[in-house]
Amino acid sequence: MRILVKGAGVAGLTVAWQLYRHGFDVTVQEKADAIGTGASGFAGGMLAPWCERESAEEPVLSLGRTAADWWEAALPGQVQRRGTLVVAGGRDTGELDRFASRTTGWEWLDETAIGALEPDLAGRFRKALFFREEAHLDPRRALSGLTAALEEARMRFLFGDSKDKGAFDRIVDCTGAGRIGQLPDLRGVRGEMLYLETEEINLSRPVRLLHPRHPIYIVPREKNRFMVGATMIETDDAGPVTARSMMELLNAAYALHPTFGEARVAETGAGIRPAYPDNLPRVTAFGDTIHVNGFYRHGFLLAPAMAGEVARRLLAEAPQPERLAS
Repeated sequence: MRILVKGAGVAGLTVAWQLYRHGFDVTVQEKADAIGTGASGFAGGMLAPWCERESAEEPVLSLGRTAADWWEAALPGQVQRRGTLVVAGGRDTGELDRFASRTTGWEWLDETAIGALEPDLAGRFRKALFFREEAHLDPRRALSGLTAALEEARMRFLFGDSKDKGAFDRIVDCTGAGRIGQLPDLRGVRGEMLYLETEEINLSRPVRLLHPRHPIYIVPREKNRFMVGATMIETDDAGPVTARSMMELLNAAYALHPTFGEARVAETGAGIRPAYPDNLPRVTAFGDTIHVNGFYRHGFLLAPAMAGEVARRLLAEAPQPERLAS
């Protein structure tokens, strides 16, 4: 079967990789001129199904708990299995109890254990939750890595206005926010982030700072960079980061450690996350097109599971070899 995958964000590339592994003839079409220009390029890259269960339905855990294994198999060496640390400031320590009551897979750490895990946070928090089984990756490296692997396998990529004039048996549409207003119930949720750059602090794993109004996460990257995110605003406005969001993100980073007050703001960005009412992704079919959409804030976590669902559907449709008469 010849398959056209529309969209080369995390959804499209994971679908393309999964279908390639099953022997399908796949072409990827991306309307932008490069990979990673959409919301996927602004993602945190946290493979954190236990933490995400705090504000999400059970499928986020059941579908997402194998995501780290999928990414490690696809991109050996890119997955960092160092867990997630969840902390809260002195007046907000009750948020830790609330978070713990809504999640599983954690262990309590005292002040000494926090310092042993993250020395630069020593003495700053009295207790924390540690989700040992969670992992993270760099989304931009992951997108580039999948693209390179697929190009090495001689998969066709079409960028911009380029079109493949050949016929396709099926189309898999993974164009995300581009389908808002076209797919029933799909809406946009704006996420904003910034990159801070400093050599004065080191973190080994994602750290979530709980706050009743402005919870954030900080994810370490290479070259002394830290990704700080992320707001969740019910809008499909993809404009620049707002002053309010910038202040909230910077204030929260400073609350985690005052050293971030001297960090350089290396980059800011905003992306529109497509979401359905239950904030869970769906694989739906309309005519000859299969739509994979609605990842909300769970793109890298749930894309492998959705790619597997697409592969199962297409394998069920694929012509079966004729059996010889006995």
